[in-house]
This record gives sequence, structure tokens and C-alpha cells, in this order.
Amino acid sequence: MLWQPGSADLANTQLSQFIQQLKEQSGLNLTDYNQLHDWSINQRGDFWRAVMDFCGVIVHQDSDTNLIDQGHMTAAQWFPGMTLNFAENLLRHQGSDNALIFESESANTQSISHDQLRSQVARVQQKLKQCGVQQGDRVAGFMPNIPETIVFMLATTSLGAVWSSTSPDFGINGVVDRFGQIEPKVLFTANAYEYNGKTHDCLNKVQQIAEQIASIEHTVVVDFVNHDRDLPAGTTDFTSWLDGTDPDQPLTFTAVPFDHPLYILYSSGTTGKPKCIVHRTGGILLQHLKELMLHGNVAEGKRLFYFTTCGWMMWNWMASTLATGASLVLYDGSPFYPDGNRLFDLVDKHRISHFGTSAKWISAVEKAGIKPRNSHRLEQLETIFSTGSPLMPESFDFVYRDVKANVCLSSISGGTDICSCFALGNSNLPVYRGQLQCLGLGMAVKILDKNQLSVIGQPGELACDKAFPSMPVSFWQDPGHKKYKAAYFNVFDNIWCHSDRAEITAQGGMVIYGRSDTTLNPGGVRIGTAEIYRQVESLDEITESIVVGQEWQDDTRVVLFVVMQPGHQLDDDLRQKICQTIRQNTTPRHVPAKIIAVDEIPKTISGKIVEVAVRDVIHGKQVANTDALANPGALKLFANLPELQD
Repeated sequence: MLWQPGSADLANTQLSQFIQQLKEQSGLNLTDYNQLHDWSINQRGDFWRAVMDFCGVIVHQDSDTNLIDQGHMTAAQWFPGMTLNFAENLLRHQGSDNALIFESESANTQSISHDQLRSQVARVQQKLKQCGVQQGDRVAGFMPNIPETIVFMLATTSLGAVWSSTSPDFGINGVVDRFGQIEPKVLFTANAYEYNGKTHDCLNKVQQIAEQIASIEHTVVVDFVNHDRDLPAGTTDFTSWLDGTDPDQPLTFTAVPFDHPLYILYSSGTTGKPKCIVHRTGGILLQHLKELMLHGNVAEGKRLFYFTTCGWMMWNWMASTLATGASLVLYDGSPFYPDGNRLFDLVDKHRISHFGTSAKWISAVEKAGIKPRNSHRLEQLETIFSTGSPLMPESFDFVYRDVKANVCLSSISGGTDICSCFALGNSNLPVYRGQLQCLGLGMAVKILDKNQLSVIGQPGELACDKAFPSMPVSFWQDPGHKKYKAAYFNVFDNIWCHSDRAEITAQGGMVIYGRSDTTLNPGGVRIGTAEIYRQVESLDEITESIVVGQEWQDDTRVVLFVVMQPGHQLDDDLRQKICQTIRQNTTPRHVPAKIIAVDEIPKTISGKIVEVAVRDVIHGKQVANTDALANPGALKLFANLPELQD
């Protein structure tokens, strides 16, 4: 155990207040988290209704029924007859306190109050109405992580229209493959963005995107970066576009059914065209409020930051912070510009209480020798969120040793598929080394073995056997839910299989071993890739790594690729050290048959390594959609390697 909440803190958390409210209003005497979790999945309708009441969700028309759950999980109906509006709930807080705080890579800062945010959303709403945007229409953002993106999303959803976004580092085909499927009426973009000290133009891409997606009737460009380029024909400057709007005209909100589409997110698209995942209005609102307020203890007076782009689900997740009354801190740019202290500088400068990032970034900061505990105050920092890949036990050690001792380190895991978490943090529970703290409330999560039996203390398939509100309402253009069911229900009958290999621990937490669809199987023994990464990336000589299975002589052999730290070479001595480290701390089966140095590792736009793509390349297969990758050229480093021919 690395951390536990103090008794005074424990009494004042929102989760403790929620438990007390259940006792007062329903007579429930739930004395610990396990009892609360059991009740939340055994009485799901009552639980989600209690979340709605505790979090103060604004509804227009209420529902007499909390849940109708008969037949397949995908057919569950939540609060049938209820209507509400997502933007209205995110904009319910008013006044002069900061709603948004923004800092660009070049350190330009901006603060927007709750009242100012409402006014900006109202003006954009007026223009969207003039553009003919109605309930159910799609509006797309090819945007950096700036305040305008939040404004565009809120104005879109205030009308009952559907928002979808990608980040401007996507390639043209990657954007067209996504937005082209959903046929947006309006496209918002920026003229350029900053990354790693350089300005990157967006306008060339925007012109081609608009030409290739016939549904786009209006393209609006935010002048984000000083960029000496004329706008392409057919586009409109955002400031000019707003001309004629009335800043005093009040916002209106279109009430939509609980299951009405809110967001369209996308699968990574590395194995074909991205799947368009449609998320429901009420489900996302309830799930995010539960995770932010009950699990994360986010509340008025707090400040939340998550390092993300608009192409990652964590952008949608963090945007819901506005509904809690906390301030949302945004940053767009490199997390290592001008150096690895940049995000910690933001924590001090903007008094961030809840700081979110990726496991890879935490590991990279440690590799860079940064010790913020010695260089930064971090006075308001109370929670660190980590996701994107399993957070290694050694990274837990680094945070408590070199970042801050008194902090709740919340490793969280879910995905774009549910735009939320299956397992996550909890400000009421201890943090154990290498573990996600708990299973999510209302989430009937189990680890199933090959016989579909629920197991504790051993690895298996991460599954969920009861419907939950943030399940996708559908995939876009997927009659009969054929693609939807094939994605999550092809392993177990009517049980969501998430394709993660994981273990529920004796403490009630969870350990994630990696994707089960990339699980290694040498000699018939199943090995999670995260078990190998943990050992390899603990070595000072290695920056990062990727491991895949190669079909070889009627079996599978483990192949490890490593990126070296500057000044180090992969020689026989280091290979032996790597193998010895893996063998001593895991099993002989984990030891790679081949270890090969490469200059870089291919990753998705959101920074996730792509084991499946590398596995395909070393087997001579074509990678279906390289536009989903941030650095598709890196795949060439893995093709036709002589080391893999013997």
C-alpha cells in the first residue's frame, strides 16, 4: 500500500456524501465500497437514479422507469421517456468563476468564466441554427485542444445535434475515413497549431477534406496561430462568421431522449476503416458524472487537467468536468516543450488539483531524470489520473518517490468503446502498487477464464455481464447491430468482452496485462505483453519497446523490439541483461527469442503502440489503414528484417 486517505479527507469526499445520502433517503446502510459496488450492480436502475439525483442532473421530462433490461445487453433501455440536454447540464453553473483556463505551447493564456462561456456558446448556437443544423445532424471538429473546441461541442449538443472530433495531426485520409462516414453538415477547424516549437499548417488538409466530404456545407476556421496564409476558398473565418449574432440572446436547449446520440467516436482504424461508435446523451452524462464526482472527487473549487488531443476519448471525458462546477484547464502542444517539466509547470501555475496523463508520459518523465518533488510545489495536487496503457508498478514508485507522496494515483482503464472506465480510481480507497484501485460503480465487471467462469487472483478476459448506460447506443450505419455485436459479443454469449487480459486482486483492485488480442502464446502459454514491457522498460538503456509474437516452426516465438536511450547500443551484453531481467522477474517463457533495435515504434495518433500492425508487418501482411498512425513511416523499420528469417 502506497497511499491511503486520511480520516478527515475520507469524511468529506463526495463518495462518502453519496453513501450518506443513500442511508438517509433509502435506508441503505452500506459500510464499505464492496457493499456499495454490489448494490450498484444488483440494483442498477436504483443506483443510476441515485447518481442522477446526487449529481443534480437537469431533466425536462422524467421517466417512471429506471431500466428495462430484457434480452440482449445491447437492447437495454435506460430511463425510457426521459428527456434532457447534455450542454444544459454542462453549462448549469453560472457566475464569474473560471470555467475554462487555457495555455498554448507558446504560453499564451486565457481564462473564460461560466457566464462568458454561456455567452460564447449562445452566439455559436445562433449561427448553427442559421446554417440549418437541427437535432440529429452531425457537426465535426478538426481541432486542437482549445476553448473554441469546447464551445463548438456545447453549441452543437445544445441543439440536440451530434458532435464528433479529431485532432489536426490526423492525415487527410484518416479524417475523411472518419467524418466521411457520418456526413457532417458543418466542419470547424483551426488555421494551424503548435507542436514542439513549430507551427503546423492545417489549411491544406482542410481544403482537401472539405472537397472530399460532400455533406460539408460550411467550413469555419479559427485563427489560432499567427499564420501568414490566406483562407482557402469556401471557408469562413470564425470571427467573421459570428458577425450579426446577439451576445445577449439567451441560450436555448433542445431536450432529447436519454438514448439520443451525443458523440461519435472512432476505433483506431489500424485494421480497416474506423468503426463509428455512437454514444448516448444520458449514458455519457451519468457515467462521467459518476466517475468524476464519486470516484475522482471532482467538485466546485477544484481544477482538472488532462493531457489529451481532441481525437482521444479523454477529451470527451474531461469536457464533462464543466458539469461538476470545477474549472477545466486546457493545454495544446507538446508535453515535452521546452522540456519534460512543462506539465508540472502547469500544475503549479494554474493550481491544478486533478492531473491526468498517459502511462507512457509518466515513464518518459522518469527516464528523463525529472524529479518534480524537488523542483515544483504541487500544493493543490491531490489526484493523478493515468491511462492509455497499463501503469507499471515502477511508475507507481516513481510518482510517490519523485512527484508527490500525498496524492491519490488513479490508474484508470476503459476505452473509446464505452467512453469511460471499467476499473478506475477512488479517493476513499488505498492505492496499491501496480493496481487500479477498484471496479467502477454500476459496472458488473468480471474476469472470465476459458470456461467462462469468474475468477479472482488469476488472469483472464475482462468482461461485463450486465448492461450499463455508457454502452454505445449503436455503431453508425450498422443495421441489426451486426458490427457492434461482432466487436464485443463474439467471445461470450451476451457478455461484453473487452479484449483486455486482466486480473481482479485480493484487495478488490485490478491489474491490466495488455490487450488479449495481442496476447503472446509461446508453447501454448498465454503471456500478457505488459508483463514484458514492465521488465524491459525498467532498464536505463531502453527508452521504450514493443513485443509481438512471430509464427515460427509451428509455434509462436516472442520478438522484442527496443528503442535505445541516446548513447547506448544494443550489443550481446545488453541482450543478455534484458533476457536475464525478464527471466528472473517473470518466467523463461517470457524471454524473447529475438531482440532487435529500431529507431522508433509506430503509434496511433493518441500515442498507443500498435502491436497488431507490427505483427502484421513482420509476417508480410499489409496494414490496412496507416492514416490511423501518428508515424506510419515507422512500420518500414519492421519489414523484411533478416534477423527474423532464422
